[in-house]
Amino acid sequence: MDRIIPKKRWTIRRIIAAAGAGGFLLFVVVTILFGDHSSKLNVKSERITISTVQRGPFQEYIPVTGTVIPIKTVFLDAMEGGRVEMLFLEAGADVGIGDPILKLENTDLLLNILYREADLAEQSNYLRNTRLDMERNRLSLESQLVELNYQIRKQERNYNQFKTLIDKELISRKEFEDARDEYDYLIRKRVLTLESYEKDSLFRTNQIRSLEMSLERMQGSLALVKKNMENLTVRAPISGQLTSLIPEIGESIARGERIGQIDQLDGFKVRVAVDEHYIARINPGQQGEFDFNGSTYTMIIKKVFPEVIEGRFEVDMEFTGHEPEGIRRGQTTHIRLELGDLSEVLLLPRGGFYQKTGGQWIYVLNKPGDTAEKRNIRLGRQNPLMFEVLEGLEAGERVITSGYENYNDIDKLVLKGDAQ
Repeated sequence: MDRIIPKKRWTIRRIIAAAGAGGFLLFVVVTILFGDHSSKLNVKSERITISTVQRGPFQEYIPVTGTVIPIKTVFLDAMEGGRVEMLFLEAGADVGIGDPILKLENTDLLLNILYREADLAEQSNYLRNTRLDMERNRLSLESQLVELNYQIRKQERNYNQFKTLIDKELISRKEFEDARDEYDYLIRKRVLTLESYEKDSLFRTNQIRSLEMSLERMQGSLALVKKNMENLTVRAPISGQLTSLIPEIGESIARGERIGQIDQLDGFKVRVAVDEHYIARINPGQQGEFDFNGSTYTMIIKKVFPEVIEGRFEVDMEFTGHEPEGIRRGQTTHIRLELGDLSEVLLLPRGGFYQKTGGQWIYVLNKPGDTAEKRNIRLGRQNPLMFEVLEGLEAGERVITSGYENYNDIDKLVLKGDAQ
């Protein structure tokens, strides 16, 4: 008789199938929990630029453009107005100190001189007449004093004689009193005459002093006007080259109007325009370098012009050593203007990545060089070649410094090709 054999629930096939399903489920869970969910993008290695972070000397500087100008320039302004009567030189001529350049004609100034000379002559005549009057008055008063002194001595003798006679009762009382009164009158008259003489002398002295001072002022004013007359001939204040002469013969020039300039060509300096962003970091004494004819020349800032025009301010730089041979006025120079001292820092080469990231993050390659992951960094100073790395990178690490415009903030780049 057949026996019913019970059917097994967990066969080998079922066990294998269940184990496979469990393993797959475990793989899915692990992948979800611990897997790499970052976005990826495949990039060809030959289309990117890979740079190495390294430690080295860093010099912060900015590239600026300057124009070569003479070491000294003097502008010619008309000290007096007038009509151009004669031109002695033309623009481009070499001049020495005091050489005449042009002559102006000014009839109003000439008439002014004539009027002042007439006033001066009138004042001089008045002063002379006043002195003559003072001398005549002095002689007249002295003559009066001489006469008074004579009358006083004569009357004094009579008075003394009458005193003797009146004591002996040889004359009348009236005769004695008349003699005494006459003597007293002459004494008082002399006192008043002397007082009048002193006051008149003091007045005349002050009057003459005032006239002399007025005459001196008029003479100084006349000398100044004559000096202005001499200024109608414009002369070179320094030796150099007359690089500009604006007026033409017959042209009217106003006082203070610019008529030309003279450049001293025995030396040159460079006038540099700097972005206003750096105005607080630029001071006299800072140095810069530029290349010319295969050699490097050093310059130093001598003067800073604080006025900002169209977002830029200017500085004057002079050569610290010998000037380059062959340099010419008006020539353009490209200068590396230093902003700080040389120091040892962690360096990152400049590249197009900065336009996308602003220096806040960068793609860093792993050791095999087959992937590059985004990493936050912090940059400090910079120059046209390098950035100073403050945080986020170490020496020897490799980074992608080319542009990131096509990556759309992807977390990881998978490099295809040789990135070694």
